[in-house]
Amino acid sequence: MNKSVFEISKMDCPSEENLIRMKLDEISSIKNLDFDIPNRKLTVFHEGEIQSIEESLDGLKLGTKKIKTEETDQTEFETNAQQKKLLWYVLAINFIFFILEMTTGIISKSMGLVADSLDMLADSFVYGISIFAVGGSVVKKKKIANLAGYFQILLALIGFAEVLRRFFGSETLPKFQTMIIVSIFALIANGICLFLLQKSKSKQEAHMQASMIFTSNDVIINVGVIIAAILVKWLNSSKPDLIIGTIVFILVVQGAIRILKIGK
Repeated sequence: MNKSVFEISKMDCPSEENLIRMKLDEISSIKNLDFDIPNRKLTVFHEGEIQSIEESLDGLKLGTKKIKTEETDQTEFETNAQQKKLLWYVLAINFIFFILEMTTGIISKSMGLVADSLDMLADSFVYGISIFAVGGSVVKKKKIANLAGYFQILLALIGFAEVLRRFFGSETLPKFQTMIIVSIFALIANGICLFLLQKSKSKQEAHMQASMIFTSNDVIINVGVIIAAILVKWLNSSKPDLIIGTIVFILVVQGAIRILKIGK
């Protein structure tokens, strides 16, 4: 058994992790994948040569660089049942955040919160795919990946249409207080889980928690919504909220495009 460690510079959210899992599932010599998303590292346990693994990772264009390959005595890995349990856990948390931000976004008329909620829903959808694809065939995973990609694009297009409607219409100002409170709540959750990540003795569980909502992109989005809320109050304009909403919708589309690459 060999252990190869890769640095993947663009692996910073749930979509990238699941894209890599689905892509490398085509290679029968791979026995286990160990993701460290906060440090953007992937450890592959495999038999035989590594060339096909490197070619598959390079094909995703996520900035892959091999750090080392060495022999290992480790032969026992997490079962499919354990993987599904962890995936259900992170899906549930992601979906709760989706409901919270969608509800408060609609009430406060904030496109920033609505957009972030759709980003959470997209991540939930990706994890749902992973749950039903664990142990499944490569063809099945590719078909479901296509569905996920098109679903995310549909959500983003609906969001863009609403942004345009509000931009050219006479929409009332979003409630900046709600935007700030909900985003601060999300930031606190991120901080707590990052603390748990550092203290956790279970590396596998830690990376599953980290790969869900407690990633750099989510923190940036939360801060962006807070800044937009402040600008809404300061400028007495809804434009900052619409701008941050548009940025998040673009991120959703980028994630969808990466997923669709797997379905090819």
